[in-house]
Amino acid sequence: MAKSPISDGFVARTHFTDACASLWLEGELVHLEDLVLHDAGMDIRSPTHELTRAHAVLRTRRRIAAAKPDWALSVSGLASLRGRGGQGDREAGSDDRKEGAHDGGGANDAEATLDGENLDQPLVMIETDPRLAAAFAAVDAAIAKSDRTLAGETTRRPERDPLVYDLDWDEDARIEDWQRIVDRTRTLPPALAAAITADAWDRVEPLQHMPWLGRLLASAVLRARGKTRWHLSCLHAGLKTIPRERRRSSDPASRLLTQFEAMTAAADAGLKDHDRWLNQRTLLTRKLVGRRTT
Repeated sequence: MAKSPISDGFVARTHFTDACASLWLEGELVHLEDLVLHDAGMDIRSPTHELTRAHAVLRTRRRIAAAKPDWALSVSGLASLRGRGGQGDREAGSDDRKEGAHDGGGANDAEATLDGENLDQPLVMIETDPRLAAAFAAVDAAIAKSDRTLAGETTRRPERDPLVYDLDWDEDARIEDWQRIVDRTRTLPPALAAAITADAWDRVEPLQHMPWLGRLLASAVLRARGKTRWHLSCLHAGLKTIPRERRRSSDPASRLLTQFEAMTAAADAGLKDHDRWLNQRTLLTRKLVGRRTT
């Protein structure tokens, strides 16, 4: 995949297909064309709730694929994917940034003094454009917001609607339980570790409204362990080939076998799609031989 001439296009297409497959597993239908248009901001109709959720899966896959292989499984990465930014790794950087700002301010003052400016002259009021002042005010507000974010300040989370969320659902405790299971898989083979990771997420259910995140994290396990170094495995697309009764089996061994079959099905489908797209590119390249490029 690393040396394939269509590697970038292959990865981009698999993001879309796996996002649609994730909603298919939940009983919702999202057309690939609608998701492409919605991602480009060219919707032909108002986006549905299912389309919005598929786009959330798409954006999450892109974030995991663009980051370091082990980022999604780290504390800060998992917190970011949950919608809760990490603070610990930013505090040191923000302190250095503040010290640098103070030092820079003193240097600027010294330079201003050495410029030879005559401070005895009367101050002159300079008329400014109101539109320009409004633009500067917006920039200052954005900088202040960035400073608060880098300093680790978090806004108060709004109260969750009990009609939508189960208030007794302790997501933090469930996340810790899931992480303990994942930590015990570090000495296991990559495929087995990914299968246990995905199955543990389905059993523990850490997040109420993100059941698809567990399979994306399982794909991240395969990537972090060097099994799929150049792309994220499409486990959602692979699970589409497995009957629902087997995906929801009460037997743990059967569920793990289902995860293995999903990985195999996803790999087979990915290779077939890659060969088909590569053949189409080759045919199109041959047709363009000798044609004008402008």
